[in-house]
Amino acid sequence: MTVKNTPRALCYTRSMRYLGAVIRPPSEATSLILQVTYGCSNNTCEFCGTYLDKPFAVRPPDAVHEDVVGLPAGAKERVERVFLADGDALALSPRRLHEILDLLHAELPQLERVSSYANAKNLLAKEVDDLRALRARKLDLLYLGLESGDDQTLADINKGMTVAEQIEGCRRAKEAGIRLSVTAILGLAGAARSLEHGRATGEALSAIDPEYIGILTLMLVPGTAMHRKVATGQTVLPDQIGMLRELREIVAHTDVSDCLFRSNHASNYLPLGGHLPEDKGAMLATLDKVLQAPEAVQLRPETWRAL
Repeated sequence: MTVKNTPRALCYTRSMRYLGAVIRPPSEATSLILQVTYGCSNNTCEFCGTYLDKPFAVRPPDAVHEDVVGLPAGAKERVERVFLADGDALALSPRRLHEILDLLHAELPQLERVSSYANAKNLLAKEVDDLRALRARKLDLLYLGLESGDDQTLADINKGMTVAEQIEGCRRAKEAGIRLSVTAILGLAGAARSLEHGRATGEALSAIDPEYIGILTLMLVPGTAMHRKVATGQTVLPDQIGMLRELREIVAHTDVSDCLFRSNHASNYLPLGGHLPEDKGAMLATLDKVLQAPEAVQLRPETWRAL
């Protein structure tokens, strides 16, 4: 669930220096975007074209320091949230993250929270105490792409990690008191394993029990392996109704304690959302109504879908 950063979305752009397109979650639209790494340390997912032209690297500490210290005094007084870019700042060592977070605290008097993308490998490289120390420095929210709760699907898309590893990485973050926003993607398994992917994803989300869940629908990006597989017929995607059946499987098998669930991203054919567990029945009823009479519902046209 990402959007490219633009000057309109970030009022401090003139004071910050960015290498390449910077991707952020929509909920970070008013945050200061601080680039501390370049690209993604994993960067193997066959559906993702975000960092094809930007190899992973750690941004020089002096450049990060200069950007933060160099912010205008008035801007420093207004910053309440900071998002650490690019793909997963949690690839940095605990020591380096402490330095960055301490710098933000020293320079931004109104700072309330810091957030970042993360992946399970980088969470598993840190002990709970390491993560707890980051939380004490206001690293409050991590965005993690589960993609699927089905190991076969993860292997097919070359995710590079298992469901169990992702659940364990999330467990460590939650034990440290860090909130999680977890995303999954409809269509990743193709039509053949669509329902298995949906069912297993709901079960994995249940095991993670995140504060936020976001469901996207696969968008084919030219230049990616997934795009080539679909173009050559190696993978056949579900149609619009098949995607909604998959979404229903996810909702039906997701049992969480207190979570905001959203599938209203621009890539989705049908906006859906609610608070789980109390809205689960209503969400399933909405999906059943659409599945029983899809001709009566205006789904998002293909040309309107976007990343």
